[in-house]
Amino acid sequence: MNPSAPFRSRFVLRLLSIGCACVLAACSSHPSVPDWQMNAQGASQKAIEAYLSGNARVEKLEWDRARAEVARTGRPDLLARLELMRCAAQVASLVTEPCERFEALRADAAAPEQAYADYLAGRAQTAQVTLLPPAQRAVATSGDAASLAGITDPLSRLVAAGVLLQTGRASPTVIATATDTASAQGWRRPLMAWLLLQVQRAEAAGDTAAASALRRRVGVVEQSGALPR
Repeated sequence: MNPSAPFRSRFVLRLLSIGCACVLAACSSHPSVPDWQMNAQGASQKAIEAYLSGNARVEKLEWDRARAEVARTGRPDLLARLELMRCAAQVASLVTEPCERFEALRADAAAPEQAYADYLAGRAQTAQVTLLPPAQRAVATSGDAASLAGITDPLSRLVAAGVLLQTGRASPTVIATATDTASAQGWRRPLMAWLLLQVQRAEAAGDTAAASALRRRVGVVEQSGALPR
């Protein structure tokens, strides 16, 4: 079993399942989980893993499946939550493009989802911090390396590091923590992004030895296959 699977599963369930227990009225004391919810959770988890691994074909296929399952509910607020999961994985990989699919659904999104979207974009307000996922609150408040290291979930840690970089608060320790996290999980896409950032900073500082060592690491990642742009 992939050791990162339990972490990804908890990450997916936190974003997708909050509030889902009230979607259908229970006819018994132990209602079964709706098929759409199980299917969407499974597809979104596979999509995130494919994205982090750099498998664009599988990523698209699984996101399409996840969206189709959530669309069965007719609830744009749940679809907005799903889109945030995708955007969070992108922020973890230093992709800072606008979360357009979420923005198209923002009007129907709940306040916590709107707050999380603003956080991912690096523009969360102080009043929104309490609405963020628990793993992100300390980082949003303090923005230091210690609070980042305290996040136990690897993907949540990378997301927080990506936000810190966007807001100009990513110290060398934060960048190193993000790089080590991606490396430990074998997530090629974010690892490549964070390594290349370190290369740029080492070169800018005139540290040719560090830059060369980092480029050797980049070369090892590249040997596992080209990442789609």
